[in-house]
Amino acid sequence: MNIEDFDFDLPEELIAQTPLKDRTASRLLVLDRQKNKIAHRHFADIKDYLREGDCLVLNDTKVLPARLYGVKEDTGAKVEILLLHQQEEDTWEVLAKPAKKVKIGTTIEFGGGKIRATCTDLKDHGGRIMKLSYEGILYEILDELGEMPLPPYIKEQLPEKDRYQTVFAREEGSAAAPTAGLHFTTELLDELKDMGVTIAFITLHVGLGTFRPVSADNIDEHEMHAEFYHMTKETAETLTEVRESGGRIISVGTTSTRTLETIARDHGGKFVESSGWTDIFIYPPYDFKAINGLITNFHLPKSTLIMLVSALADRESILHAYHEAVKERYRFFSFGDAMLIL
Repeated sequence: MNIEDFDFDLPEELIAQTPLKDRTASRLLVLDRQKNKIAHRHFADIKDYLREGDCLVLNDTKVLPARLYGVKEDTGAKVEILLLHQQEEDTWEVLAKPAKKVKIGTTIEFGGGKIRATCTDLKDHGGRIMKLSYEGILYEILDELGEMPLPPYIKEQLPEKDRYQTVFAREEGSAAAPTAGLHFTTELLDELKDMGVTIAFITLHVGLGTFRPVSADNIDEHEMHAEFYHMTKETAETLTEVRESGGRIISVGTTSTRTLETIARDHGGKFVESSGWTDIFIYPPYDFKAINGLITNFHLPKSTLIMLVSALADRESILHAYHEAVKERYRFFSFGDAMLIL
């Protein structure tokens, strides 16, 4: 398929710049795949579409305040880095800006030397391997010095770091939030549990690969950046029980979907405890092996994410739903409204 098959017109003013005060107050577009019908609701109405025996799968990754501003030790030139993922101990893959200033052997100081980072290797697209040195606990220092790595299309400052974090985030290591999960509150999750909906957790640390533009005209030629995932034995057993009892498995977000589909693909359709790196790229046509439904935000034109949702419904239905969302002035992207595909 061609990348142009996944294009649509999106007015810039529909890109949400700030989160709503109430997480559940966002709008919800519901797409019924069987009837090919659309309903316009609010996110709190998600309860009307879930039933006893269903299972919601949430990504419990926690976003690091991983954007750091520092200076080169030798020249004092300003450099920004974004921590992408930890390779081993204090060695990290980062994105440097401006990358041309960071060569092998370059040392950058952050917070007056609270963190020192020395470049040990060069990667493509501004990527660098950096060895960090510091005293104390890195995550505590990042809380002090770092900024949340908001997507480039968000121009506003975020007054509260926690607003770019899900209420169930617990596994440190993500470069971006699993934004479909931002709509949930603890109270809403408790209400769903009381209805008999099971809540299960997986972990996928979101990297920039999820959002990297598709540069190839033929999408078959696009390569995804690998991201780390983990499923516990408890979650694997829960999902197996839900499936065997006839419940629906509904993933919250494309990151949860990619994790579940990776595990099911690699284990003959079964859910098993596992960890690893996935570069799965889901686009039409694709035979889903793990999920029955998806809660997601509205995505960028020509992105791998709109390709994924187009594989779950079908491209024509998704583009029609997106056309309706634009017409009805839905809010798009990370802080935007939500979509439920069943």
